[in-house]
Parts: sequence; C-alpha cells; structure tokens
Amino acid sequence: MPFLPRLSRVAALTVLCLSGHAVMAQSSAPLKSALDPSFAPQGMVKLGGGVQGFNADLGEELAKRLNRKIEIEATEFSGLIPGLNSGKYDFLLAPVTVTPERARTLLFTEGYTETNYTFVGRKNAPALDALEGLKGKKVTVNKGSNYDAWARDNAEKYGFTYDIYGTNADAVQAVLSGRADFNLTGSTVAGWAAKQNPALQTGYTIKTGLVWAIPFRLNDKAGRDAVSNALKCMKMDGTLAKLATKWYGAEPAADSVERVVSPGHGVPGTENYDATPFTPTCA
Repeated sequence: MPFLPRLSRVAALTVLCLSGHAVMAQSSAPLKSALDPSFAPQGMVKLGGGVQGFNADLGEELAKRLNRKIEIEATEFSGLIPGLNSGKYDFLLAPVTVTPERARTLLFTEGYTETNYTFVGRKNAPALDALEGLKGKKVTVNKGSNYDAWARDNAEKYGFTYDIYGTNADAVQAVLSGRADFNLTGSTVAGWAAKQNPALQTGYTIKTGLVWAIPFRLNDKAGRDAVSNALKCMKMDGTLAKLATKWYGAEPAADSVERVVSPGHGVPGTENYDATPFTPTCA
C-alpha cells in the first residue's frame, strides 16, 4: 500500500467513517433553502428583511441541530422545485405536499404537518359547506401548488372556474375584492388568513390524508438522511409540536404527524421511501 502522510490517512479514514448526517454537519458552508413568503403562517415577509413563520422556524432549528447556518430565500412557489433540481437550494422549506408524482422524482423526509385543503371566502357571503356548492363559482389558487392541480382536475366535475395567481396573497386579494368567490389553499394558511382578516371566513375542508415533508434531490440521500434524523429528534423532544402550537394556534394531538416518528426515512407507502430500521441520534 502506498505510503500516505499520517494526516492524510486520518482524513481519509474520517471521510469514510462519517455517516450522512455527520457529513452534512461537518460542512461550514451555509445551507441554502427557500420558501414562498405568501403562505402565512408557513412563511411571511419579516419587517427589516428576511422571512418568518412556521417553516422558517423549522429551518432555523434544523440548521442549529446540524451545526450549520442557513440562508432562506423568499421566492414564488412555482420556482422552488426547479431551483432545487438545479442545485440552487439544498432542500426546500416551503410546504411541499408528498404526492405519488413528486415522490418519484424527489427524496422526502417524513411528514411534519398534515396537509388538508380549505376554502376561504368573504364573511358577508355564505360559507362553502360542500363541494357541490362550487357550481357556477370562481376559485383562486396559487400557481404550481397542489391546490392548482386540484382545481384543474375537479373544475369540470363540480362546475366551477378558477384563476391562477403567482402568490397566494394575490389569490386571497381577488376574493376580498369580489373578483372571485373562494380561495383554495392549505388549511393552516386558510385559518391564518381568516384569523388576520375579519372580512374572511373558512369553509369546506378537503381531507387528503397527505402530509408536507422536506424534499431533496434524488441524488442527495446523505442530505435527506441528515435532516431526517434532526426532524425525528424534534418530534421526540417536543420541539416540532411547540412550533405547531405557536404558529397554528392549537397543540397537536398525541397521534399527530408533528409528534409521531416514522420508521426509516421518508413517507411510508411512497416511492423512494427507505424502510431500513433507523435509530435517531440526538444531541
């Protein structure tokens, strides 16, 4: 075997022995991520610059547990996955619903919040209490979101039309101004919007059985596993539940996705889920 200086041998052995989460923690470069700042309470513009919200806090806590800094860029939802795939971001903090289509092309952590869809309308109009009430109505959605896809797939079935907006804030404003009847968005976003604006009210909720999880590129298993480990630790010590209580206004139930640790890495039952038994390593 060729002679290597002692330091070189040590360095080589160190690289070989480090696990995926340790590799990510060893880097001194800041993690790069992004979210859509129009999806309160998941992401909002912060006075003085930057972003705030549940997902911003989630990112800061994950970075802290990985001994890294993090840079969170504010951008429209439609540009997030292309930015991830191009290598601009290490992972996405924006709430991304784990669908069969996305699970084929991305690596996900386990879920951190259940994602249902809720309709938001004006308080001076009847609240939507059934999907059949959409007939003849106009719905607004955020471009590129799962709500965009739902509207496209169900407009003919329920007899409604829909408009697509670059930000969910613009989609909500269209409802407030009377240019549309309802905005369809995530339940946490809908509840926050109604809480902040007395002219709005929430209506019918579509139960999806889906979750939001953190996506990575398919070739970044080490990165996904590192963040997955940190996320599991946040569930185990109650940190994730505390963030949910802070931003959603209600404490998660004992069997909620904010508290229950999934086996392996990813969302069970989806493509690219790694069911290999894994014991979290928590500081």
